[in-house]
Amino acid sequence: MGALREPKETYCGRTFNGEDLNLIREMIADCMGLSRMELANTVCELLNWQRPTGKLKAKECFDFLEYLDEKGRIQLPEKMKSGRQKGYATRIPQTAQGDERPPVIGTVKDFAPITLRVVKTDDQQLLWRELIGRHHYLGFKVPFGAHHRYLIEAARLDPPTVGCLQFSSPAWKMADRDDWIGWDADTRKRNLQRIVNNSRFLILPWIHIKNLASTVLALASRRIGKDWEERYAVAPVLLETLVDPARYSGTCYRAANWIYLGTTTGRGRMDENRAKPKPKELFVYPLQRKFRAELLA
Repeated sequence: MGALREPKETYCGRTFNGEDLNLIREMIADCMGLSRMELANTVCELLNWQRPTGKLKAKECFDFLEYLDEKGRIQLPEKMKSGRQKGYATRIPQTAQGDERPPVIGTVKDFAPITLRVVKTDDQQLLWRELIGRHHYLGFKVPFGAHHRYLIEAARLDPPTVGCLQFSSPAWKMADRDDWIGWDADTRKRNLQRIVNNSRFLILPWIHIKNLASTVLALASRRIGKDWEERYAVAPVLLETLVDPARYSGTCYRAANWIYLGTTTGRGRMDENRAKPKPKELFVYPLQRKFRAELLA
């Protein structure tokens, strides 16, 4: 009998065969002095794993190498102490900017205009991280893959920041979403990156502005497509999000015309088994009329 074929691995829409995995092992053996991130960049170059812009998918590759290492398929060098692993919590600043303030009560009209500021500078990054880390129930984690962040601001407040938003790479598999679109496995792999996930949404706990959340979602739906395409050269056609029903009812998503599709199984991002699965409610929002045709192309 012939030798058993090495099983393939599919990660973030790309399938790696046995030959690919052997090349990765050889490269790791030849470059053991490199850090894990340097290895990820080298693997991307070796296998031509790129975004449409031509930029290497180093973040996704870093996560993939650690995934293979955890499964025992490869052996990575020890982590360098200065590195930060994607998907893991990191240090949260503790400053006066993130301290709770007196309640702010009113309507959107009282504090208009409401705007979304793209997080760009180091100071904005630190503020976003602190507010999410201190006031969002999921906390701050270094995200998987592509992501885009906003600070939510109200012009008539000082300081103006009233919340935070993050959009990131979509979930790899969700049965209700995939059935609703009409995807088979191959079409999902081909078009998955046309979906963007609203992975963090925070209105600060002392902000009580009526209809603020649904207003923010409406603003975000009008600009995330253009912002995402400018950054990643991929034009999304559908947004998705997961809501924990034990904490929230999803009222703001319903008010902003998001579509409820069902409840997830509660399994992890890459089909990891969890001791206590927590099912989430799945909502989606089409960014254009012919979104389904684009996702089935």
